[in-house]
Amino acid sequence: MTFADEVKNAVTTRAALLVVGVLALQLLFIASYVGALHRPDPTDVPFGVVAPQQVSGQLVTQLDDLPGGPLDPRAVSDETEARRQIQNRDIDGALVVSPRGSTDTVLVASGGGTVLATSLAKIVKETEGPQQRTVRTVDVAPASPDDFDGLSSFYLVVGWCVGGYLCASILAISAGTKPANRQRAVIRTGVMALYSIAGGIGGAVIIGPVLGALPGSVWALAGLGALVVFAVGMITLALEALTGIVGIGLAVLIIVIAGNPSAGGAFPLPMLPDFWRAIGPALPPGAGTWVARSIAYFEGNAVTGPLLVLSAWAVAGTVLTLLLSMRRREADGAGQAAVPGGGATTSPGNGSSLA
Repeated sequence: MTFADEVKNAVTTRAALLVVGVLALQLLFIASYVGALHRPDPTDVPFGVVAPQQVSGQLVTQLDDLPGGPLDPRAVSDETEARRQIQNRDIDGALVVSPRGSTDTVLVASGGGTVLATSLAKIVKETEGPQQRTVRTVDVAPASPDDFDGLSSFYLVVGWCVGGYLCASILAISAGTKPANRQRAVIRTGVMALYSIAGGIGGAVIIGPVLGALPGSVWALAGLGALVVFAVGMITLALEALTGIVGIGLAVLIIVIAGNPSAGGAFPLPMLPDFWRAIGPALPPGAGTWVARSIAYFEGNAVTGPLLVLSAWAVAGTVLTLLLSMRRREADGAGQAAVPGGGATTSPGNGSSLA
C-alpha cells in the first residue's frame, strides 16, 4: 500500500472537511475576540446632563461634539431623575452641574462595568478642566469589592453557556447527534431541563453565598442560569439534529466566537465596535450578562428584553429539535417501507440509533 493510500485510510474525506472547519473556527475565534476587544473606545454612551437651563443646551452640544463621539448626551431635569434613569439602565452616567459652586458631579454605575464608569469620569474631567471646574465622581450603583472590574456576572454566564453546549454535545456524542424519534427528543429535552435547573442553582450558590462575588437574589440568578443553560443547550441540540456533528461547531460559532466577545463582559457594549455592539444583545451571553448585572446592581430593572431573547432561543431550539425528530421518523418510516420485509435500516453518519 502506498503512502497516499495510507493517508486516505487515515484521514477520510469527512475527517478532512471537519479539520478544515475547525481551522476556520480557530481563525474566526482570533478575529472575533481581537476585533472586539483590542481597542475599547466609548462611543455614543447614553449620558445625562443636569444643568441650569441657560447653559444646558450649550453643554449638551459641547459633549455631543467631543472628538470620536464618546457620548450621546441628553438633558435631564434634575439629579434625582438622573439617578433614576441610571438605575433603570436608560443611561450609563450623568453630569450634574452645580449652579452656585465650581464643583460638579459625575454620576456613574460601576455595577454596569467598571471600565465604562472610569472612562466616563475621565471624559468629563478632561472636558471640565479647561473651564476651571472640578469634578467629583459618585458611584450610584457600585460594583461589589469582591467583583473585580464587574466581571463576575460575565464569567458566571459564560460558565452557564459552556455547560449548556457541553451537555448537549455529550448527549450527541454518546447516543447520536440526531434523535431517533420524537420520544427520544422529548427525553433529551427533559434531561437538558433538569441539567439546566441544577446548573442554574449551582452557579448562583457558588457566585453568591460561597464566594460572595456577586450580590443580588440567589433565586433570581438561579432562574436566569437555568434559562441560559437551557437556551444554549437546546439550540445546540437543534443544530446537531439539523446538521449532525457539525452542529457542535455551529454552536461554538454562535455562543463562543460571536457571543462571548460581544456580551459586554470585559468591556460594556458602548465600548465595543459597531458590529459586536449590534449582535451582542441578541445572543445568549450578552442577554445573560445584562440580566445578571441588573439583578446584582440595578434592582432587577431593564430585564424584559434580554429575558425575551433568551426565551426565544430556548423555544426555537426546543421546537426545532422536536420537529426535526418527527421529520426523521417519517423519513425512517418511508425507508423501512421500501425495504422488503420492512426491516429497519440505519442511516450512516448519524451515530447510534438509540437516541
